[in-house]
Amino acid sequence: MKRRGKGGGSVFYHEGKGKWVAQLTWVDPATGRKLKREKHCATRKEAEQALAQMVAEQARGVLMDPSRLTTRDFALEYLRRLEREGLRPNSIRLAQGELAYALPSLKDPKAHDPLGRMRLQEVKPVHVRAAVDRVIEAGYAPRTVARVLMRLKALFREALRLELVARNPAEAIQVRLPKGEKAARALEPEEVARLLEAAEASRSRDMALLLRLMLETGLRRGEALALQWGDVDLERGEVRVWRAWAKVGSKGAFTPLKTPTAKRVVPLPLGLLRRLKARKEELLERLNPEEVDGLHLVGGVKPVDPDAFNHYLRRLAEKAGLGRVRVHDLRHTWATLALSRGIPLEVVSERLGHASPTITLNVYRHLLEEERRGYVLDLEDLLSPGPRAIS
Repeated sequence: MKRRGKGGGSVFYHEGKGKWVAQLTWVDPATGRKLKREKHCATRKEAEQALAQMVAEQARGVLMDPSRLTTRDFALEYLRRLEREGLRPNSIRLAQGELAYALPSLKDPKAHDPLGRMRLQEVKPVHVRAAVDRVIEAGYAPRTVARVLMRLKALFREALRLELVARNPAEAIQVRLPKGEKAARALEPEEVARLLEAAEASRSRDMALLLRLMLETGLRRGEALALQWGDVDLERGEVRVWRAWAKVGSKGAFTPLKTPTAKRVVPLPLGLLRRLKARKEELLERLNPEEVDGLHLVGGVKPVDPDAFNHYLRRLAEKAGLGRVRVHDLRHTWATLALSRGIPLEVVSERLGHASPTITLNVYRHLLEEERRGYVLDLEDLLSPGPRAIS
């Protein structure tokens, strides 16, 4: 027995053995190809409801063409698309690594990966939640779990834009996580002094100069490592930032900057400028100006390995009794000290190379709120004709 439902190509029928089937056929207006969707149900009523739902979804344009594309296959294509669009190699490696926590087969095709092996269109919020729960149960830090969920939402958002899925199954997932370690630490002025004192006593003068440069300008590690002497204008007192030196795989390589606004000219403080001039004069005693301009501030013809500065900073911080100090803490320290001394948010954002002041505001909102507490208008002082007499 077959019964035609509402909508020309929709039927439900009894399959025997207590099974009912809801079936919808339609023609794809873009390709002219005939498409069919079926759903097996236990009762006639369930088949009628399933058929009505499919007809409604098809009318709204959200009924997907059945596809065997798996979540893993789509994730791989998504990462390749990011590469074609010019995303920095380190950013792509980070995206793949964070997705691989939830989709282990991205790194090891033989790994147990329930979510990755599912058809993309079959993924529901409960499946995404289960993948995130596995990351939590594995003992990863709260910040890592949050990044994994963010990547999954972005992945399915792309699938939704391409009309491969009818909804984003990750969007509904919310995970309450304990507060983890702060993203960055801002050193106190006294701690900065101790760190610089230890640097001056270290064997590597160039590494010490690089440390001071990052603390006094807020440059990212890759931006600072990529600098050549030709990028430093000692007459104007500024440095031109236009590329980065990063770890790509197991080797260092030049990469584009993180954002278009990261390409910038940064003014140099007077004390740092004097140190840079002195160092360049030493180099000019044995090399001609063209040769010096082609050298990097640290490493010579080729920049040093990006990890080398990390090791240098770790040893230096331990020697200064500061505990753990990460490379990004230097940049965070500069921004915190700059804002606390009244440098406008827009200027700090520009010097940091942020895509917009909004990003800077989101990171340093707590600091600015504390500063605003001191902005109080006292009308008695404003309207007083002269200084008050002291009684």
